[in-house]
Amino acid sequence: MQLSKAQAADQKRLEKEFREAYIAAKEAEVEQRNQDLSDSYAEIDTLLASTLSKDDYVDLATLRVEVQHPPFDRTDLEKPVSALSPIPNPMQPDLKLPVPPRGLANLFGKKKYVQAVEAAKRANERAVAEWQVTCGQIEVAQQDANEKYVRAEQNRLERLAIERARYAKECREREEDVASKNNKLDELIANLGYGTVDAVQEYISIVLSNSVYPNQFPVTHEFNFAPEAAELELRVEIPEPGQLPSVKVYKYMKASDEIVSTALSQKECRERYASAVHQVALRSFHEIFEADRRGLIRTVSLEVGTTAVDPGTGRRGYIPFVIAAAERDGFLEFDLSAVVPAMTLTRLGAALSKNPHALAPTERAGIRRA
Repeated sequence: MQLSKAQAADQKRLEKEFREAYIAAKEAEVEQRNQDLSDSYAEIDTLLASTLSKDDYVDLATLRVEVQHPPFDRTDLEKPVSALSPIPNPMQPDLKLPVPPRGLANLFGKKKYVQAVEAAKRANERAVAEWQVTCGQIEVAQQDANEKYVRAEQNRLERLAIERARYAKECREREEDVASKNNKLDELIANLGYGTVDAVQEYISIVLSNSVYPNQFPVTHEFNFAPEAAELELRVEIPEPGQLPSVKVYKYMKASDEIVSTALSQKECRERYASAVHQVALRSFHEIFEADRRGLIRTVSLEVGTTAVDPGTGRRGYIPFVIAAAERDGFLEFDLSAVVPAMTLTRLGAALSKNPHALAPTERAGIRRA
């Protein structure tokens, strides 16, 4: 009876511990989800600030590459084939004659002794003949082994020569590839100094490829440089509102054993998305002007928008949220670490969507340059 009660008590204790451990795991999962959510929102809310802490200028000389050769991958062929050790011949049979008889045995057993000697000689002759055959077979086997060794070693040397030629060819190709890339880089640096269109386009492509946005807020760029006006026309495409997270907080409900979420208010979603749109616009101006130390680009005309189903037409297409332009000298006077992005864009005379979160496009009003 007491044993049964003890077992029941242990069972309850184990069930309680399992339950507590399970709840702790769920709560830890919720905590991690909320932390990830907080980190995501923080990254979206600081799209502009995150680029102000780094220099967007790309020193093209640092992109020069050096050839890296992997080690030769057939070092196994560099080891000579192991030659067979000489096969020793067996000992030549010795003639073992019987001991000559003495005394009376010498008088009466001489005939038997002579017969024994003859038998011993015949046996020795047979043994020597067999030994000679064996030695001949060993000589043939040794010669065959030596020939196989020579063929194997010759084959190894031929394969080694082929592999070394292949490796040398690959090294030359790598060196030629690196030389070609560095020559193109030198050409880009030289042409950028002259402000050629292709060089400016390629440099801006490098700059914008270095502009890292959060995973949950991917951005793409399309641009064109007009040298006659020293103007860069730039379109930045951002995620549509529905692609951004909209959860405010996660909670674990013990009663139903569920992880539930509370949604952000429409106001919070609307304000965060609009803020991101405005930050992307200023960030794009900033990255271009800061990266262009030569001042080859005097003006940037910019569009920021998304591709989505336009609620006004029901068709999927590009919806602009910001249309703005800025001149280099005026824009660089701004202290972007202290601005309200929407107000800065208004100061630039930008046309802004009244509600980007609702996919309301901006009116294509006239844009004056700062």
